[in-house]
Amino acid sequence: MSAYRFEPTILREYDIRGIVGKTLSGADAQALGQAFATYVIDQSGVSAPRIAVGYDGRLSSPDMEAALVDGITSTGAQVVRVGLGPTPMLYYAAASEKLEAGIMITGSHNPPDYNGFKMMLMGGPVYGKMIQDIGQIAAEGRFKKGVGSSVSLDLMDRYVSRLIQDFKGAPLTVVWDAGNGAAGVAMEKLTRRLPGRHILLNEVIDGTFPAHHPDPTEEKNLVQLKAAVAEHRADLGIAFDGDGDRIGLIDGQGRVLWGDQILALLARPVLEALPGATIIADVKASQVLFDEVARLGGTPMMWATGHSLIKKQMKVTGAPLAGEMSGHIFFADRYFGFDDALYAAVRVLETVAWAGKPLATLRDELPTRVNTPELRFPCADTRKFAVVTEVKERLTQVGANVSTVDGVRVNTADGWWLLRASNTQDVLVARCEAADAAGLERLKAELLAALAPSGVTPPQF
Repeated sequence: MSAYRFEPTILREYDIRGIVGKTLSGADAQALGQAFATYVIDQSGVSAPRIAVGYDGRLSSPDMEAALVDGITSTGAQVVRVGLGPTPMLYYAAASEKLEAGIMITGSHNPPDYNGFKMMLMGGPVYGKMIQDIGQIAAEGRFKKGVGSSVSLDLMDRYVSRLIQDFKGAPLTVVWDAGNGAAGVAMEKLTRRLPGRHILLNEVIDGTFPAHHPDPTEEKNLVQLKAAVAEHRADLGIAFDGDGDRIGLIDGQGRVLWGDQILALLARPVLEALPGATIIADVKASQVLFDEVARLGGTPMMWATGHSLIKKQMKVTGAPLAGEMSGHIFFADRYFGFDDALYAAVRVLETVAWAGKPLATLRDELPTRVNTPELRFPCADTRKFAVVTEVKERLTQVGANVSTVDGVRVNTADGWWLLRASNTQDVLVARCEAADAAGLERLKAELLAALAPSGVTPPQF
């Protein structure tokens, strides 16, 4: 293939993603295989690198996989095809087989007509400028040429064995919902090897997602799980997104535990075993989490949103645990440091057993705050970062207490409010948290006042 230009909108900050038949095609997959493998060869210095390839359950994924493999092997690289499964299994393949790189074909939690690619290189994520560089290789037609090969590797059972190799749990009644996503088979195999009673929902992989949209961070997608937990009087319920790298969790009373609450509870046994350890969370997380980590004797760290950015910071700091509000949970403690919702689920079960209390009780032990959901409101790509900069400058002039790790997070006597630009969409993101309803109203007003001079349509609270 000669020079090839991708539709610019598919080259995202953390992955490559588009609508099949509109912005993403098999030709894109083949060109990406050539460009990515060329990039891996250049960066690794290995002339015939081994690259793991996996795919999710979307209807377009098998054809995308075949085209991707053709592109990779045309450079002389070697492909290790791990087949259908969750994204973390692809990460596991690269780590356990000591491969130079990996690429997962997945639309993640997006609607059925989407698909995309998540990439890793030399044990770390491929994101930001690296993705743009891969696009540039394709645009210039700078593809390596060679005769590569591909082999198939079935490591599903090995992956599941690794998930529970040092499990220290107790029998519980648990409802699991794979949402017809790529975690289904692994979830079935895992639950057969866990003690207790396990009720499975939507474990059959189906790229049309007939039961509900596979995004466990939206409460409307947890209705079926809540009903099953109530019906079976289960201790808890666990849900996965479309490619199995994000977790959703509800307690035995049917209440959702959001990403920061999950992380706060998982931190307890980790910090008992590793006193003083750094625990990382993104800027959208509740102050309750950071205070809880400090109370437990750990070192809380607030970091920029984005699974690639969190993974990189974990390596820099040696943090054993990190997480995001989006449900990405990263364990380097006894694991590899990548986001794996199935492994996070295992550690949730361990934590409940370690505490000797129901999950609902553990949730009740966390301090309560009132907050807005994550508010996403339109702002042109050409303006969104500039708006955040304008707000930051105005806040600095009035001496506000501002963290600028990712956008602006403003601390006041009432609590905090956040404004940041999305890295993947033409939107601004806002959130407020306070001790009580009156304080929350004051924070909302402060956010709107800070935003008004920039002339953007404000969020609807």
